[in-house]
Amino acid sequence: MPDAVLRLRSRLSVHRGPGQLVALGFAAAIAVGTVLLSLPAAGRPGHAASLLEALFTATSAVCVTGLAVVDTATAWSGFGQVVILVLIQVGGFGIMTLASLLGVLLSRRLGLRTRLTAAAATRSVGLGDVRRVLLGVGVITAVVEVGTAAVLAARLTVAYDEPVGRALWLGVFHSVSAFNNAGFALYPDSLVRFASDAWVTLPVTAAVLVGGIGFPVLLELHRNPRRPRRWSLHTRLTLLLTAVLLPAGSLLVLLGEWSNPATLGPMSTPTKLLNAFVHGVMPRTAGFNTVDVAGMNPGTWMGNDVLMFIGGGSAGTAGGIKLTTFAVLLFVIWSELRGDPDVTVFDRRISTTTQRQALSVALLGVAAVVGPAVLITLTSSFSGDQVLFEVVSAFATVGLSTGITADLAGWHQVLLIGLMFVGRLGPITLGTALALRERRRLFRHPESAPIIG
Repeated sequence: MPDAVLRLRSRLSVHRGPGQLVALGFAAAIAVGTVLLSLPAAGRPGHAASLLEALFTATSAVCVTGLAVVDTATAWSGFGQVVILVLIQVGGFGIMTLASLLGVLLSRRLGLRTRLTAAAATRSVGLGDVRRVLLGVGVITAVVEVGTAAVLAARLTVAYDEPVGRALWLGVFHSVSAFNNAGFALYPDSLVRFASDAWVTLPVTAAVLVGGIGFPVLLELHRNPRRPRRWSLHTRLTLLLTAVLLPAGSLLVLLGEWSNPATLGPMSTPTKLLNAFVHGVMPRTAGFNTVDVAGMNPGTWMGNDVLMFIGGGSAGTAGGIKLTTFAVLLFVIWSELRGDPDVTVFDRRISTTTQRQALSVALLGVAAVVGPAVLITLTSSFSGDQVLFEVVSAFATVGLSTGITADLAGWHQVLLIGLMFVGRLGPITLGTALALRERRRLFRHPESAPIIG
């Protein structure tokens, strides 16, 4: 009987790819989080969380999104906040990544299936690097989160007279939330009260940047900090797009909100520049805000929609379709406009397979956003630009909101739950599935060309 069970499990596991295992791991974490947040001990006295509130919060935490239907600071007890913190850490680090790391530390052995699973979660290239990637992820996570928490705790103690224990808790929570690009805050106004305090906003922003740039890039920069020529194409593209989109996002906020009395208008010039920089970073899927997003101009919302959809680096805690996907599509267009037969970037030719994968991820992402946005707009009283912002924020696991999340209908919130899950795991599982499904064909059909344009 045991042999028969083992054979059955073996047959079933053959058809379960690494992307599916990662998705199952995240789903299991969401289920556990929902149960814990549904307990009476998780809510504040007088507030018992409904199943939908618990599910929405657990999904948002595991998928490191930050959208919320109840205020994190006032709706959840200390136990509930600890549960949210753990879910954020587990989600950001990756269910299977964490399991694989524990396996490395305990047994120093990784099977092929576990390596494939870890590679899907970390988007690392090459199975031989998985052990080093997992250990590097652990070290980077610990260093950034501890360092950021220490700075925040010290600032809150010295400048805001917070008790040491309370300051440490606030520092740890916001550090973990920032590094994992979750955007959960223990203040009802997120970080608006710290809009003029660079000692709070800049450490949080730095943690967001480090977490969102992607672990493979960080590890490669650590190995070769002064040898750009030895950087991989992935690292070069990620850094190039980051260098372009960060100032572009800051300039968008600065120009769009400079005189807006609801956002940057009343601030001094240095404070305006500080907050423009912060909000140029946050659409990389961080979710914190130092000004009222609901008070922004519709044009600023639209620009943020684009930045959120693009997202951050692969294998980091950011969401979106990822910088490298967007970069590949840009260079495909550029090569086509120039009439080049090949797509070449930094003296490297991009394979046709990679181009198709990037196009598939981007177009499926567009479909995932447009459908729900149209549906919610037709069945709610909110404007299209508000709904689009909310939907893109959910899909790209950003967490920024115009303030309509809690006011949406229950089935609208369920739709956002699905978007958060798909947005967090969709690009990972889709990219892995496309790579693993690649096969050689022994024949080719006759070529034809329909009219384009």
